[in-house]
Amino acid sequence: MRTKIASLHFKASETLKDFAQLEVGRLEKFTEDIIGCEIEFTFTKAQKEAHIHLNVDGTVLNALGASDDFMKSTVLAVDKLEQQLKKLKGKMQSKRAAGNGE
Repeated sequence: MRTKIASLHFKASETLKDFAQLEVGRLEKFTEDIIGCEIEFTFTKAQKEAHIHLNVDGTVLNALGASDDFMKSTVLAVDKLEQQLKKLKGKMQSKRAAGNGE
């Protein structure tokens, strides 16, 4: 999976980048159809946010995690994407099952 990491208004540390790639990598156990991923880190005075855009075989899934730490925000966003992938996988399986029955 191709992963692009961007940070707005600051320079992300290598530790944060490595952590983000590792977290997003755990999504590959749900599907092999992940084409690419874009992670964008932003921060405001109140919170630090991780926006993740996941391209899964033509479908784009988006998630936002926000907390007081970039790593926590990344985990929150990946957890949301995990739920979205499970839902998408279920829809795809039900479509295949419906198509095979005809």
